[in-house]
Amino acid sequence: MTSESTIPNLQKDRIVEYLKENKRLDGRGGEDYREVEVKLGLSKNAEGSCSVKFGETEVYVGVKLGITEPYPDSQDEGTFMTSAELSPMASEDFELGPPRINSIELARIIDRGIRESGFIDFKKLCIKEGEKVWQVFLDIYAINDAGNLLDVAGLAALIALGNAKMPVYNEEEEKIEHELSKNPLPLNKEAMAFSITLHKIGEELVVDASAEEEKISDYRITVAVADNKGKPRITAIQKGKEGGISEADMENILKLVEDKWKEMFSKISKFVWGK
Repeated sequence: MTSESTIPNLQKDRIVEYLKENKRLDGRGGEDYREVEVKLGLSKNAEGSCSVKFGETEVYVGVKLGITEPYPDSQDEGTFMTSAELSPMASEDFELGPPRINSIELARIIDRGIRESGFIDFKKLCIKEGEKVWQVFLDIYAINDAGNLLDVAGLAALIALGNAKMPVYNEEEEKIEHELSKNPLPLNKEAMAFSITLHKIGEELVVDASAEEEKISDYRITVAVADNKGKPRITAIQKGKEGGISEADMENILKLVEDKWKEMFSKISKFVWGK
């Protein structure tokens, strides 16, 4: 999610030449992820929280719940809102002030991947049909952007939601108590979809791009993938940057996404569910 600031042509040429040999400047192959690190329960003020690191890229996500009126077209369903904060502390490419296009795009992609997959059971978040429902707030904070914020934030969102507990609701007084129940957020485990973001650099597709790689790529594509009886099920696709995708590219993208899904699904499940 870095900006379109440039890097020296010599460095760009070096990255492209390395990728021709399936090598990268940090020692990885073109299809390799960085080491993943997860920490849970970082905030006492959130119903669920975690930090996730891919290499030096780090994201914190907190989940909060409140009570609101349902939307007119979904009177018996809870609501969901996602926000993302990209501060200059995370990258010199980010600026202070109101949300800019990169933070809005990040929040929308994460929101769509979760919403379209059916991961959250919104009907179970209804308190009184037509009057009161639970509202889930997902807050994303970039701590450091060394590339691939999308996938890091996407995984952090799943883990924070998977570890969130419902607040205690006092029905007589119609208010939320300042304590958490033992009840988890109502989630559909089989609908869990995690994002896989690829960048096209020269003639190569790159997994888990670094910040430098993101800046020189022709296009970015993020695919949210869930499990369908042991096979990948695509729930959302989002393209970024200006480069066009050929039919051959799309075939290669889908093949690589399937391979990465097979490689990562069990690992991601353990991060989210703890087993």
